Amino acid sequence: MSDGRERVLTIGVAVARSGRLSTLGDPLDFAMTLLEPKLAASAPAGYRIRLVSRDSRSCAEGAREAVEELVRGENAAIILTLAGTQVLPAVADACAAIGVPCLSSTFPWQVYYYGRGADDSRPFDWTYHFCWGLDDIADAFADLWEQVNGSRHTVGCLWNDGPQGTWSRHPQRGFAPTARARGHRLLEPAPYQEPATALDAHVKAFRDAQADIITSAATGQDLALFRAQAAEDGWQPRLITCSRWLASPPSVTRSGKRPAQADVATLAYWTPAHPHASSLDGMTTAELAETYEQATGRQWLQPLGLAYALFEVAVHALRTAADPTDRRAVAAALGSTRLRTMAGVLDWTAGPVSNIATVPLAGGQWQQGTRHDYELTVVTSGQVDGLPVGGDLITT
Repeated sequence: MSDGRERVLTIGVAVARSGRLSTLGDPLDFAMTLLEPKLAASAPAGYRIRLVSRDSRSCAEGAREAVEELVRGENAAIILTLAGTQVLPAVADACAAIGVPCLSSTFPWQVYYYGRGADDSRPFDWTYHFCWGLDDIADAFADLWEQVNGSRHTVGCLWNDGPQGTWSRHPQRGFAPTARARGHRLLEPAPYQEPATALDAHVKAFRDAQADIITSAATGQDLALFRAQAAEDGWQPRLITCSRWLASPPSVTRSGKRPAQADVATLAYWTPAHPHASSLDGMTTAELAETYEQATGRQWLQPLGLAYALFEVAVHALRTAADPTDRRAVAAALGSTRLRTMAGVLDWTAGPVSNIATVPLAGGQWQQGTRHDYELTVVTSGQVDGLPVGGDLITT
C-alpha cells in the first residue's frame, strides 16, 4: 500500500475489546497506542508503519472476521494477537488459511503447537508464537511447592475438562511429567465441567489423601467456589498454585472479604522488576508499568510486557525481511529472529520446536500490597536471571 510518497506497511492487531477476554485486550490496546507515534524511526527505509486493529469480540468467529478484515480490507503484512483458549488458535488458523504471518503470545506453547496439529516433522508455515511451556509451569510451581515443609508433596490437581486440564494431564507433553520428575505425587480426580457448580467431591478427595498443596488452571470463579467449599468443610491446603486467570490483580470485595485469589501463588512472567528493556525505545519494565498506571489509573498487568514485545518483534521482522511487502519473507524473518525485548530475549532460532520462542518463568504470589490492595510479589526467581525476589512465600 502506498500514499504516493512512501510505501506503507500495515501491522494488523486482533484485539479483544469486548467480551470476557477484554482484560487481555486492554494491555494490547495500551501498547499499540503508546508505540504508534514511535514507529516512524523504526520503519524500514522508504516505508511507513501503521497500526490497525479489529475487535475479536473474545470469540472464535469474531477472531476469524477480524483477521479477514485486517488482511483483505487493510492489507496487513502481519497479524498480532494476545488471546485465550478458543480465540488465539482461531486467529492463527485464519492467518494460515489466508497466507499471512501471525505472531501471538500468552498461551502455553505445547497447546498452541501440538493442539493446532503441528508435529516435529511438520511445523507451521505462517504462524509464530512466544510463551512458556506446560513443563515450565510445572518447574515454576515445583519451586514453590518445595518451599513448603519439605521437598516432596502430594499435590491435588483441580483440572477442568477443557484444553487447560486436558493438556496439563498429557502423559508426555503436559504439566504432569515434569512435576512427577521433581518427586511430587499428583492426585488427579475426574476433571470437572467448566463452569463448575460443585467441587465438594474434589475437596473430599484432596482432604482424604492429605494433599497439602493444590494446583490448578481454574478460572477465578471456579477457584473461588473451590476455596469456599473447602472452607465449609473445615479444610484448607497449605498452598494453592494456579496458572490461569490470575493476570488481573485481585482487590478487596465490596463486603470487605478477601478475594479468592488472595495468597494464591502463580506465574511471574513479567513484572516491573524484570531486568528487561524495549528494543524500540529503551523503555524499561518499571517505566512501562508506571506509564500504564499513570495513564489509566489502573494497576499494571503482566500481559503488558508481552503485548509490547509483540510490536517489537513485528517491527524487527519487517526491518530484517528480504522484502517487507512479501509475506513469505516476513514469515521467514520471524523464524530467524533473536531479539532482546520488553519480555526478555526471544529466540526463534533456539526454540524447543520450530515457530516457538520461550519466555522464562519465576514464581509469584498475590500478597497484600502497599500501593494496591494486592500486588504480585516475586517469591522465587526461577528461570529469570537477574530478577530480585521481593518477598517470602506465604503459606497457611
